[in-house]
Amino acid sequence: MWPQLELLLPLVSKPIQYVGGELGAVVKPWESATVRWVLMYPDAYEVGLPNQGVQILYEVLNEQPDVLAERTYAVWPDLEKLMREHGVSQFTVDAHRPVGAFDLFGLSFSTELGYTNLLTALDLAKIPMFARDRDDSHPIVVAGGHAAFNPEPIADFIDAAVLGDGEEAVLEITEIVRQWKGEGCPGGRDELLLRLAKTESVYVPRFYDVDYLPDGRIQRVVPNRADVPFRVHKRTTMDLDAWPYPKKPLVPLAETVHERFAVEIFRGCTRGCRFCQAGMITRPVRERSITTVGQMVKEGLEFSGFREVGLLSLSSADHSEIGDMCSGLAEQYSGTNVSLSLPSTRVDAFNIKLAEELSRNGRRTGLTFAPEGGSERIRKVINKMVTEEDLIRTVVTAYTHGWRQVKLYFMCGLPSETDEDVLQIARLAHEVIRAGRKATGSSDIRCTVSIGGFVPKPHTPFQWAKMETPEVIDNRLRLLKSAINSERSLGKAIGFRYHDGEPSLIEGLLARGDRRVGAVIHEVWKQGQRFDGWSEHFSYRRWVDAAAAVLPGFGVDLDWFTTREREEAEVLPWDHLDSGLDKAWLWQDWQDSVSEFEQDDCRWTPCFDCGVCPSMDTEIQIGPTGKKLLPLSPVGGLRQPAAAHSHSH
Repeated sequence: MWPQLELLLPLVSKPIQYVGGELGAVVKPWESATVRWVLMYPDAYEVGLPNQGVQILYEVLNEQPDVLAERTYAVWPDLEKLMREHGVSQFTVDAHRPVGAFDLFGLSFSTELGYTNLLTALDLAKIPMFARDRDDSHPIVVAGGHAAFNPEPIADFIDAAVLGDGEEAVLEITEIVRQWKGEGCPGGRDELLLRLAKTESVYVPRFYDVDYLPDGRIQRVVPNRADVPFRVHKRTTMDLDAWPYPKKPLVPLAETVHERFAVEIFRGCTRGCRFCQAGMITRPVRERSITTVGQMVKEGLEFSGFREVGLLSLSSADHSEIGDMCSGLAEQYSGTNVSLSLPSTRVDAFNIKLAEELSRNGRRTGLTFAPEGGSERIRKVINKMVTEEDLIRTVVTAYTHGWRQVKLYFMCGLPSETDEDVLQIARLAHEVIRAGRKATGSSDIRCTVSIGGFVPKPHTPFQWAKMETPEVIDNRLRLLKSAINSERSLGKAIGFRYHDGEPSLIEGLLARGDRRVGAVIHEVWKQGQRFDGWSEHFSYRRWVDAAAAVLPGFGVDLDWFTTREREEAEVLPWDHLDSGLDKAWLWQDWQDSVSEFEQDDCRWTPCFDCGVCPSMDTEIQIGPTGKKLLPLSPVGGLRQPAAAHSHSH
């Protein structure tokens, strides 16, 4: 489709994002492939291209000789308008082929705010919007990513959803499609979906019926065919060392949100923060060995030319060998212009030695710490075990070692939160600046307070919690802002960034919604809603109006899905989707939260029976491997230290 598209590109902003041909991109001849995938991160190129999940699957699939995978991203409204005028369909950036021509259309949703972009892509690709209207000529639309753990709000628009890790799942799906095509596509689309459903790890919504009670709650979700499982289980990739992807990271042509080579150093988290869906659904912890990480960094940098390495995970400083890993890599790249960063650092897991290693090449990337709650009480409620002393000590350490700027991340709208809990954030920020000035003898230090709105998510202890209204959230943020600025000399050293309550409420509707919410998504999309993750494109009014137009027909409303607390006995829309977590365990943790009881991390203590390891036949995989990064020769021919420092828990 390149000739048609090329004529439109001079008329739009940032045309480079639609061109493709990046370093790391793969274009295969169409005829050579038996199974053809198109992968989408449903957001703009600058957000979608760096997405680790899509990059890994793109590479895993393209390594198969008879499989082809290409990428597509959400097009901005200016190009969407022109494509409609000129009859150009949704296209891949790799070979500019029409998305509707592929066998499988996989979308990775890390947030629910990408749902309207899914509808735009389907519509532009001329794929019928509703799954029930598709025939054998249309791709199978598969959702993945964290939001796929409750795909019910988009159940009408997708053919299938995969829960959990994708590496093995996409290969299994590919094999099923390959066989079905090899047999001459018996039974058509329906038979293929049935084969996928029978794996018990691919959820096909059309094979399940939802019954509702008169008061609007769900009575039950049951299979409508005898050969479909009652529950669908998540996929867990064990032994990450066997999956060292991405090996050939995509290097963007246009500016993107992250310009770095990212290596996932472990997957999963057992800290048990009660608001954190990612930590709950990715259990157990599986670490990559220090040697694999070293090898991946070496090959990834050589291939891509990136100059920053991000050591990714839900809490990177928790890796059992993080000290050796950072000193080894810092040693390795000493004297070069490669810098290391840990994107998410827990307050208590950060120490001076780590900070020193990371900034050895002189570049001090920003430090972000996430205490999440302003008061000791609310931190107990959410199980974020960080004391104020910990926080002050850690931040002062950073200031005395040359950092001038730290970012503190908090949430607003948490269960049982009061105005007072939020005002404590101001006091904490003031303390941080005071302590920093005292320790450094300098007034040139800053901290930024960043506030996100709390959204209760499925498969977490807070899945039953009610949300606060946007009015309450916005009022608390106003109080907080004036409290921060109440002491002029301190206030001017503190930056304040926040998300208002409105987008969070809509995210809450989409996160815990059931199939009836699909009608709201469809309605708001018809009104022109796109790119909900972007504040300049998000329209709260449109969403509220769409919900008001559609939901009363089902006997429910926006508040019913958002600001209502759920009862223990209520059937939740995702109860038939198994994340491995025992529902009774989650409920008990919700009760513990109400009584402000803290739960330890099961990595270092006996098991608490959350249910994941036995039900998923998995186990925690952690080091120490006892290996250092020594097999790799240092880049500048530098002397290796005789022995790296050992460390202990």
